[in-house]
Amino acid sequence: MKKFFALFLLTAFMAVNAQETANRFFYELSYKPRKDSAKVEKVMMILDVTKDKSIYRDYTMVAQDSILKIQFEQMMKSGVYKDFSKMVTMPKFSEKVYKFYPDMKIQYVERISSGFTPVNIGYDDESKMNWNISAEKAKIGSYNTQKATTEFGGRQWVAWFAADIPLQDGPYKFHGLPGLIVKVEDAEKNYSWELKGNRKVPNFSETTYMETIAPGGNGGKVQVVSREKFEKTFADYKKDPFASMRPMLKPEMLSQKMPGSDATIGETLKQQEKMVKEFYGANSNPIEITMPLVKPKK
Repeated sequence: MKKFFALFLLTAFMAVNAQETANRFFYELSYKPRKDSAKVEKVMMILDVTKDKSIYRDYTMVAQDSILKIQFEQMMKSGVYKDFSKMVTMPKFSEKVYKFYPDMKIQYVERISSGFTPVNIGYDDESKMNWNISAEKAKIGSYNTQKATTEFGGRQWVAWFAADIPLQDGPYKFHGLPGLIVKVEDAEKNYSWELKGNRKVPNFSETTYMETIAPGGNGGKVQVVSREKFEKTFADYKKDPFASMRPMLKPEMLSQKMPGSDATIGETLKQQEKMVKEFYGANSNPIEITMPLVKPKK
């Protein structure tokens, strides 16, 4: 009995200590959604750093996750359908960028629909960032930083890194400097990230509750394809988000009412399709305006 109790305590201790803690860095992103436009929008992005990788994404959905979890569980208990689109503040950016340590392998991921099931599709980015480090230094916020420049994605970039923070990482795909990138922007200021703070996140999960309960289950599993195939698949999805679902939608199904709602399934899907198209159409000024040249494998 004593051995069993000791084993139980050991197992419980290991389970508690297996819960991961992340360092969350908050970057304010200022960007122009239209090329050559004077309009500048701002959104908070996060870089979650764990022992073996980092994850960059829009903070909007992460910030709402606990509230949406409560609302979803209440909806399941009551059996009354709620239109979550009216309760959710939509993010500005849908991508996730993973960097796997220590090799800094980069994986770019988007979430699309495949039939009735959402899937994560992504590509491994093997392009390199060749930085020119300057002797110029500056104080940005509370950080002592040093200047570096590079060319990436068809744009010229200026970055400021903090050698006091020994992470060769930064927002989006930016990495490879001897310290965390505090600020980075392109020469024409289409995109500008600036570090605004950081905190520890105990019991960290890289997938939100809403991603976890989505049809298909595992919100973190990624279907990795070539970048060329990714670009084509994602472009097709943005043009017609429900193309893979449409053959399965029979007229009798579309005419049925949503549970606890006066709207039909067809009306709801039409509204969701409109929202998805508007979401992707809101930004016509991508971060990367050219793709890297990929050398053929011998």
